Formats: sequence, C-alpha cells, structure tokens
Amino acid sequence: MQIHIPDPAYTSSERARASFRLAIKIALGFVALLWLAQLLNWELDLGLERFGVRPRELGGLPGILIAPLLHSGFSHLTANSLPLLVLGTGMLYLYPNSTLTVIPAVYIGPGAAVWLFARESVHVGASGLVYGLVSYIFVAGLIRRDRRAVAASLLVYFLYGTLAWGVFPGNPGVSWETHLAAALIGVILAVVLRDLDIPPSKRYDWEDENE
Repeated sequence: MQIHIPDPAYTSSERARASFRLAIKIALGFVALLWLAQLLNWELDLGLERFGVRPRELGGLPGILIAPLLHSGFSHLTANSLPLLVLGTGMLYLYPNSTLTVIPAVYIGPGAAVWLFARESVHVGASGLVYGLVSYIFVAGLIRRDRRAVAASLLVYFLYGTLAWGVFPGNPGVSWETHLAAALIGVILAVVLRDLDIPPSKRYDWEDENE
C-alpha cells in the first residue's frame, strides 16, 4: 500500500500550527472542566456520582449526558486525564471535520448503550470518550493512506494498546460495557468517515511535468 506524504506547505503552515495550539487548548479545557467538577464534588461532598447512568431507570437517563463529567474519585479521574488530553488533541488536530460527528457520538452513544443493555450499577466516568477516540484514531490509521494518520495510529497503539483488555468483563468496579460500546462506535465511525480530513499530498516535480 502506498503511503501518501502530506504536503509540507499544508502541515507546516502557520494555519496548521494555530490549529494544533487550538486543539491543545480545547482538550486541556475539557480536562480542566472534569477536574473542576471533581474538586467541587469532593470539597462540598455533593455525591454527584449518583447522577451517573443507571440502566433502564428513568432517573438514570440524564446520566447519559452527565456521567462523562463525573468520576468515582481522583484516581479514576487521573487515569482518564492524560489520555483525554493526548487523544483529544490528536482528534481535533488531525480530524477536525470528523470531530463534529465523532465527539458527540462517543460522548452520548456509550451512555445510551449502557442504559439499554448494561448490568445494574451506576456508571460514571469519561472512559467512554477515551475508548472511542482510541479506536477511531487507531482504525483510521489502518485504513487511510495518510502518513500522519498511520503515525497517530501507531502512537495510540504503543501508548494505549493495553486498554483493549478493558472491553471484557472482569473488574466489577469497571464499566466494561461503556468501554465496549465506545470502542465499537469509534471503529464504525472510522470506516464511515474515512474520506474526511484527507490532507493534500506532497507533489513532486516529475508529477507536474507529466500533466
């Protein structure tokens, strides 16, 4: 398979650098929001975890929107923070158009699947976003012929490949249902949106001469 090399005039432009800085700021801002929610929950003893997704309970429906913002503790939040920063930045920078579909889907979709099918428990945490972004970026790199996408896919594999075990039942305190649903959504969207966000390829002098 031939790997396309993105045009340096595109990837090294001031616009590209500005897009990267913006991606970092947005990802960092979301992580900061999660820490603010956790700090308020801890300091004021609000018990916000009760607003997570509770499968097949009407009172658990709001958790589909709220649960990704809540965590069971600081260790849970810490485990999600760096992956969200890295993956969020990569997603926003490499796939800006796809992001408009992928982020809402991996934010809401896993919670909806958990409400419909998961075991009875209270499910909280942003790990659905982590798993959705990991699977999207990894699979996108496998099916695209863009060197940047391939490099991002390999990086995600080396950094977060072990997360694959999280989609299987095991630890009763871990919402593997959220992980599995998010991973499947990410894979499906990587295939469906494979033609979006393709950067212009580098052109060589001999290509121009043949036209």
